[in-house]
Amino acid sequence: MAESVDLPSRLAILPFRNKVLLPGAIIRIRCTSPSSVKLVEQELWQREEKGLIGILPVRDTAEVTTVGPLLSQGTESGERSSKIQVATSESNKPDGKNQQEVIHWHTRGVAARALHLSRGVEKPSGRVTYIVVLEGLCRFNVQELSTRGTYYTARISSLDMNKTEMEQVEQDPEFIALSRQFKATAMELISVLEQKQKTGGRTKVLLETVPVHKLADIFVASFEISFEEQLSMLDSVDLKVRLSKATELVDRHLQSIRVAEKITQKVEGQLSKSQKEFLLRQQMRAIKEELGDNDDDEDDVAALERKMQNAGMPPNIWKHAQRELRRLKKMQPQQPGYNSSRVYLELLADLPWQKVSEEVELDLRAAKERLDSDHYGLVKVKQRIIEYLAVRKLKPDARGPVLCFVGPPGVGKTSLASSIASALGRKFVRISLGGVKDEADIRGHRRTYIGSMPGRLIEGLKRVGVSNPVMLLDEIDKTGSDVRGDPASALLEVLDPEQNKTFNDQYPIFFRVQPIPPPLLDRMEVIELPGYTPEEKLKITMRHLIPRVLDQHGLSSEFLEISEAMVKLVIQRYTREAGVRNLERNLAALARAAAVRVAEQEQAVPLSKDMHRLSTPLLDSRLADGSEMEMEVIPMGVNNQELSNTFRVASPLVVDEDMLDKVLGPPRYDDKETAERVATPGVSVGLVWTAFGGEVQFVEATAMAGKGDLHLTGQLGDVIKESAQIALTWVRARAADLKLATEEINLLQGRDIHIHFPAGAVPKDGPSAGVTLVTSLVSLFSQKRVRADTAMTGEMTLRGLILPVGGIKDKVLAAHRYGIKRVILPERNLKDLVEVPSAVLASLEILLAKRMEDVLEQAFEGGCPWRQGSKL
Repeated sequence: MAESVDLPSRLAILPFRNKVLLPGAIIRIRCTSPSSVKLVEQELWQREEKGLIGILPVRDTAEVTTVGPLLSQGTESGERSSKIQVATSESNKPDGKNQQEVIHWHTRGVAARALHLSRGVEKPSGRVTYIVVLEGLCRFNVQELSTRGTYYTARISSLDMNKTEMEQVEQDPEFIALSRQFKATAMELISVLEQKQKTGGRTKVLLETVPVHKLADIFVASFEISFEEQLSMLDSVDLKVRLSKATELVDRHLQSIRVAEKITQKVEGQLSKSQKEFLLRQQMRAIKEELGDNDDDEDDVAALERKMQNAGMPPNIWKHAQRELRRLKKMQPQQPGYNSSRVYLELLADLPWQKVSEEVELDLRAAKERLDSDHYGLVKVKQRIIEYLAVRKLKPDARGPVLCFVGPPGVGKTSLASSIASALGRKFVRISLGGVKDEADIRGHRRTYIGSMPGRLIEGLKRVGVSNPVMLLDEIDKTGSDVRGDPASALLEVLDPEQNKTFNDQYPIFFRVQPIPPPLLDRMEVIELPGYTPEEKLKITMRHLIPRVLDQHGLSSEFLEISEAMVKLVIQRYTREAGVRNLERNLAALARAAAVRVAEQEQAVPLSKDMHRLSTPLLDSRLADGSEMEMEVIPMGVNNQELSNTFRVASPLVVDEDMLDKVLGPPRYDDKETAERVATPGVSVGLVWTAFGGEVQFVEATAMAGKGDLHLTGQLGDVIKESAQIALTWVRARAADLKLATEEINLLQGRDIHIHFPAGAVPKDGPSAGVTLVTSLVSLFSQKRVRADTAMTGEMTLRGLILPVGGIKDKVLAAHRYGIKRVILPERNLKDLVEVPSAVLASLEILLAKRMEDVLEQAFEGGCPWRQGSKL
């Protein structure tokens, strides 16, 4: 509440355009202009004690019809207040021209103090802004106005009365009468508001504790009145004039509330009449049914018309629907087009034209906590979502992005879309496009076809019931095309911001595994979701997978205990995937084994407090005899956890290695696989990228008697076949320098070379196997074994230069999963290591190669001794 303060002789002036701050009122403003920012920074922000500033009303130039003197005093009610005119030159106008703007200041203002200050920086401009909460204290009069830097200051004089003058006024009979009249009107207003809004307790306290001349300003400040009336109230220095004006405004506000109540009562009366008519129509319908002349078709069409009227369609759609409805009324139900027209109108009535999800207030911290609780890791993806939410908070009508989540199966793409919907407070709808080959599934069928249906997007909107859901188009990479059209081309209309005017706020999210047509991919923002490291899988398992699996199988930690050590064994021995889908399946197998043990318990089932005991004479007699018999009725609707709690086991089932072997079978993978496979010369270890993430690929080469031919097997593509040919040519050209053969002897004389990529059922292609092929051939010809702890990737030119390749992060993660300790990468891929988790890099030795000789130097134990003396 405003208190009596000692005003300084000069105050910094903050102009309020077409607005007035009255004493006792509290207002929140945002300062963005350089002058106001400078004023707040110097007068309020940098001061330790609470500073004071002056608030002066400013009138728009277009509203001023007369020009007053340069500086004159304001007047009481009934006279036009004079203005202070200051000509300022602004060179930073949008058009870049110097213009003279005349600022029309009011001569009376209000001193204010800051109750709250907060500072912000706009991105990306870096502009500083302030949010200030001000409280009006007392009126003052401007005697002289001047500038200080970029803002104004004024020499002022207080207009408030001192204590002696106040006591004299309070004894004036006229003032006492006006005070009583004002309090009576204000109390009446408070009573009306209290009945309407169930509030008003604090306002009654104000009437009893705050002086009446301050109450006048406080009440008027809470009303929506014109700028001229606000100025008139500000100029009311005389307390009797001020009370008279405040009483008039409070009474006017009270009358407007009463008129609104009368209108509301009248509308409610009309609604009651409509309800009465509805009841009578229902009775008439019942009478018709008893008489047997009920017309169901007419009633259904009328119900459809009412449903369409309540759907809230846009004007152009409503006009089209009315025309279609008139056509339907003229048709007989037996006519061919009757059903299609009716289904079409029912679809229009069912679409959520005006229904939207009630979004919660965007809290970035809460959204980040929600994403972190639902998903472990995925820092880059979460940051992009938080960025969108920040933009949405600053600009609520911002167009929703089209995100394309790319990653191996089981890394959380679909669940991440659901978390986005939860963070936004919107409903979530998933639309699967796998196997769609007809573009009518996207656009909808023609109404002339029998069994025509809307497109899947419109059907999804109808199913979810709101017009602004988070929409997930799943398996978009698995769409096909045939004579019926190309669904990927139809999706361009949905994803192109210039064409999807009816879908510009659906926030669709997509993910892919295989290549998408380039025009469609161009409309998306691609976000990579790589695989998880074993450490991340361990965290995900302990935090998310184990609690979910136990809940799905009606168990709890009292029945099954899985330690971190056992989870590590499951990850190392039974799963080598980028995601966690197979890991969850293995945990589910362990949970099923525990469920069998719990269900087979022969112990007595205890009674819980929510169950009802069966009481019969026979049962009571058996229990009295000491028989171990106890029964209970388990009511329907009890959840899995409550059902599990009714079964008690003596001790929980602890998972150990024996149980893993018994339930999951023998280990599928071991750490000795790489060492065993490279135990003979001619075998090297490569790193490749697949649709399921990074993988380790062995390359085997052997020689046999023949005519110098090259044989390739393993279901290879054209690119990898050419890489093998380049590798063999490079080795033959460097054979003498690498001491693999003399210059007179042909390396392939009398023998053929066979290169095989194991796992022949899996198609293989790509440009990243060049260095692996060369290393395998050099190992074969030199009879030197490649290091078992080393894997490599990279393409090479015919001259031996190592070229960069893609998928570095997935490949390095695959090497980490397989227990590889050393990884050879192209030197130009050094920048891609930034995306690899630091924990993974710390466990690996990354070796960079610029030429093929660098790869050979690192791939063999003890370096490459046959290079000594060479001219390479």
